[in-house]
Amino acid sequence: MEKPTVYFTRDLTPAGALKVLDRLGKTLPGRVAVKLHSGEVGNQNFLRPDFCKPIVDWAGGTVVECNTAYPGGRDTTEKHWRTIELHGWNRYFTVDLMDAAGPDLVLDIPDGVRLKKDYVGKNMANYDSVLVLSHFKGHPNAGYGGALKQLSIGFASSYGKDFIHSAGDMTIEGEPEQDAFLESMADAASAVARYFGENVVYLNVMKNLSVDCDCCEVAEDPCMADIGILASLDPVAIDQACLDLVRASGDPGRDHFLQRVDSLHGEHVVEAAAALGVGSRAYTLEEI
Repeated sequence: MEKPTVYFTRDLTPAGALKVLDRLGKTLPGRVAVKLHSGEVGNQNFLRPDFCKPIVDWAGGTVVECNTAYPGGRDTTEKHWRTIELHGWNRYFTVDLMDAAGPDLVLDIPDGVRLKKDYVGKNMANYDSVLVLSHFKGHPNAGYGGALKQLSIGFASSYGKDFIHSAGDMTIEGEPEQDAFLESMADAASAVARYFGENVVYLNVMKNLSVDCDCCEVAEDPCMADIGILASLDPVAIDQACLDLVRASGDPGRDHFLQRVDSLHGEHVVEAAAALGVGSRAYTLEEI
């Protein structure tokens, strides 16, 4: 099979994002969701609405989010709406908290390694296609966050996030074995990718490269210089390309970033998603 193409630009502006998106030659049909990260209160690294606006306009979509499963400024619908207002999202966009009211939409995962169900915000059913807009960075639980994390944890309802983090066993205390968690992420990502089929575009923005996620109220400052923006129709390929760009970097902060990724076996989610047929780890990188 032909390897998927990942388009890459070092132009870290909205105009750069539009360049790689346009090279995909893909139009998203029907009602379009734009899944992004609204940013935890206090976090300094998340992508801001003014950066995202031309990208959301390109898609012609509605910004969608789900509530978190950990205490903070986004763990209830009421608090999450206050955070959305604080960060300015609703001044720029129509925003949909997909799990603001239940019941969850439940997706079957017949070939899941760890999970057989994925619990997502019920309003996901209102959309025909999606632009997955991911801020690529580190993560204190998953090692890194990118397109696969957005597909899994991002689309999951508050309950669904707990379900993934528990590897499907809500009776356990503490965290499951790390690979079980990462394989659960891959299972959940496969469910959302399957749901939207060919009607998905992925954009990863490699800026503000902290080892911490945008979900961290107190996040470490970026440890590496910004790298660029990538677009693809394949979530596995785009995440693999981001990891490969970090590994190939001569930046003095690279080893610190990779210590976070590798200490948590972060690349295993890419391996697991590829094994499920979500995408390909082999790709062609085309710089523009």
